[in-house]
Amino acid sequence: MSAIISVDKLSKHYKVPVREAGLKASFKSLFKRQVNIVKAVDEISFSIEPGEVVGFLGPNGAGKTTTLKMLSGLLYPTSGAVSVLDYEPSKRKAVFLQQITLVMGNRSQLSWDLPALDSFELQRAIYQIPADQFKKTRDEFIELLELQDKIKKPVRNLSLGERMKVEFVAALLHRPKVLFLDEPTIGLDVTMQRRIRFFISEYNHRFGATVLLTSHYMADVEALCKRVIVIHNGKLLFDGQLSALVDQFSAFKTIHVTTSGFASWSQYGQVLDQDAGHVSLRVPREKTAEITSRILNEQAVEDLTVDAPPIEDVIDKVFSQKKAEDKAA
Repeated sequence: MSAIISVDKLSKHYKVPVREAGLKASFKSLFKRQVNIVKAVDEISFSIEPGEVVGFLGPNGAGKTTTLKMLSGLLYPTSGAVSVLDYEPSKRKAVFLQQITLVMGNRSQLSWDLPALDSFELQRAIYQIPADQFKKTRDEFIELLELQDKIKKPVRNLSLGERMKVEFVAALLHRPKVLFLDEPTIGLDVTMQRRIRFFISEYNHRFGATVLLTSHYMADVEALCKRVIVIHNGKLLFDGQLSALVDQFSAFKTIHVTTSGFASWSQYGQVLDQDAGHVSLRVPREKTAEITSRILNEQAVEDLTVDAPPIEDVIDKVFSQKKAEDKAA
């Protein structure tokens, strides 16, 4: 099966003018301007197969949005090669644009003074969607997102979460094969985030769409993505299974024990928390099974659970390690 998204040594560099403060520096810059080269994206390579949902992770300024804009054809690469659906995105051919969508959590494509239904009709005209297909898809999405009583209101009268829902309907009415989602749940409450995640998952299952998702909410990534790509300062740090990322950068697990007895728990590992009848221990990942067995055999255990570290902690460790390597270099 050929990759639906293929990126080979993709780069995007910007020339940023710099000068010192003051009138003298201003005159000097008129004749001899100095510039810095900012490498927003620096020779990253990866491929994504049809139907995959991939998390695209990195801190602010890592180059995630810049990459998505190049993949969707909004920006020209400085160098490297990129192919989406066997098209070169920067050429922005109509047949290519009809098969993709870019949803940005802090951007709106809907008219604020019109009901969402009118904006949906505009999308139908732009993408030349057959009437029967348009009505079926529109009604299906409205039901999935529970928008029946919202779509006739002017968009400006909707809450942030409701606006994000109708944005998704408008963006997916033409049934795109590739979804580029840039922070789609930003600013939403937990309930609305869960609803958006469910909708993305359902769309992926029903239409076999390929999804590249950026998010600072690790719940989005854990719920939707088996594979993640991590970038930092424009460079690719990790590309693989989410579980492998945890295994690679997490050396410890946490054991939570509910007990009716008393013991010197430090013999099993680092005591993180202890109160009446409950203790939490930090133990080396490779010794988790051994220590768990010892506790069950040696202590009066009423309940025992083992937790992996939160994904947020793992990602923070990846970035911290990279910063330390950069500093040493």
